[in-house]
Amino acid sequence: MSGGATLNVSRETIERLKTYEALLRKWTQKINLVARSTLDDLWARHFVDSAQIYRLAPHPVGHWADLGSGGGFPGLVIAIMAMEHHSPARVTLVESDSRKCAFLRTVIRETGAPATVVNARIEEIPPLEADVISARALTDLDGLLGFCARHLRSDGTAIFPKGESWQKELQAAQTTWNFSHRIATSETETGPVILTITGVARV
Repeated sequence: MSGGATLNVSRETIERLKTYEALLRKWTQKINLVARSTLDDLWARHFVDSAQIYRLAPHPVGHWADLGSGGGFPGLVIAIMAMEHHSPARVTLVESDSRKCAFLRTVIRETGAPATVVNARIEEIPPLEADVISARALTDLDGLLGFCARHLRSDGTAIFPKGESWQKELQAAQTTWNFSHRIATSETETGPVILTITGVARV
């Protein structure tokens, strides 16, 4: 599948995503980058899913940080889309697993995406001062907001896709944090949502 109709991106962006896809399929044989069960539906489950996160951001974006990047979703897709739209200006991918970092750097080299990989634990690196933070399937919302308090600019935006238990996570997080949020329904799955969050501060 080309992915063009659902992604609504240029032919050049599709070609870069196909390069990414080929590398992902090759590397997944050795290391666990995405659930094997999702490989048959890679474009919808990972590429389109990441692109919808990109579209929710307040562009233009200076610095976008993707936490716990793993196989590069959404961070690498964000960086590849940035080449077409000139936003964000730069992307930082934070990943503690060195083998996954090697994969991320390979995709960056092969596609020319404007991204840097930081091989470290999120809580141990200096504050990133990011304008936008994303994280997919990393931890619960309370934990994510803790990362925002450290790495997100005070006027920044956090974008987090969340599964079907998102309402429980939201209620739990509101006991510890003050924040504003918007809810977008996922284009790729029924049940999950994407939370866009601003004004994060401890209660």
